[in-house]
Amino acid sequence: MPSIVAVTESEYRKAEPIFTSSRRFKCVSVPSDEAGLVRAIADLSADHAVVGHLRYEAALYSALKPGRVLARFGVGHDGIDKAKATVAGILCTNTPGTLDASVAELAMLLIAAAARHLPELASRMAVGSWAPRVGTELKGKRLAIIGSGRIGTALARIATHGFGMRVTGYVRSGAATTPSDPYEQRSSDFAACVKGADFVSLHIGASPENLRFVNRERLALVDPRAWLINTARGAVVDEVALFDGLSSGQLAGAALDVFDREPYEPVDAAHDLRRLPNVIMTPHVGSNTPDANHRMAAAALRNIELAEDGDFAAMALLNPDVLR
Repeated sequence: MPSIVAVTESEYRKAEPIFTSSRRFKCVSVPSDEAGLVRAIADLSADHAVVGHLRYEAALYSALKPGRVLARFGVGHDGIDKAKATVAGILCTNTPGTLDASVAELAMLLIAAAARHLPELASRMAVGSWAPRVGTELKGKRLAIIGSGRIGTALARIATHGFGMRVTGYVRSGAATTPSDPYEQRSSDFAACVKGADFVSLHIGASPENLRFVNRERLALVDPRAWLINTARGAVVDEVALFDGLSSGQLAGAALDVFDREPYEPVDAAHDLRRLPNVIMTPHVGSNTPDANHRMAAAALRNIELAEDGDFAAMALLNPDVLR
């Protein structure tokens, strides 16, 4: 009998051909909310689960048996409580490298859209208004990438080699800071990295140390002509501070694909980013392409396969302490 894998419905729809064609697993679409997912695991006697970016806080970690896999369909894993999973003996995984191109391309698209005021111009044209605006050429402009890992570096290559931009990268203290292609330089000094930047693009995870990383103090270090781009995680930005910075002219604009609350809901009614004319918003679509979705599904199932085969070293394991 094949192992049964419960796949949350949104993720199942995104990569149904991969899940239905699996020869090793029987993949079943199930509700995404924690209560519905837990009921489905019990009803199906599911062995493993594949989940999206929603937060799972309690019951899920007693629904799966020890030694089973809770596979994240994606890279960010702040919605999974690794400590609770480890206590329960559950192996947590993600799919690094599967969405680098998709997210980097969206970040570049948002930068270009901001530079040429595309949303505003398209909206005006749609209502019959012919009102040209002067845009910004990207060649030679400075881009600061905060988090020069896989996705950040993919963006740096596009910006450098495709648009002729000058790119600096921010890395955590202790990481390598020597200049390397495609960066002019990398630094663990945030102020030095963003100095003179025309665009600041975020590519850091929503780990506890990154919570509200972009706060009032760091926003004050960014040039007033700069746009902030966020395709990482909403939790890394203080949205109230961002609203204040945007409305006061401290920052030229923001292009955001991720938010503290999703679907988007302002953290405070008086600081609704949708009211600002210098904000571009998209509904968390950075990795939502058929190519990336299929890679994520295949990688999630591969992690489960490796776990069943006992090849733990080859897994993208998020909580290695579970093996001790």
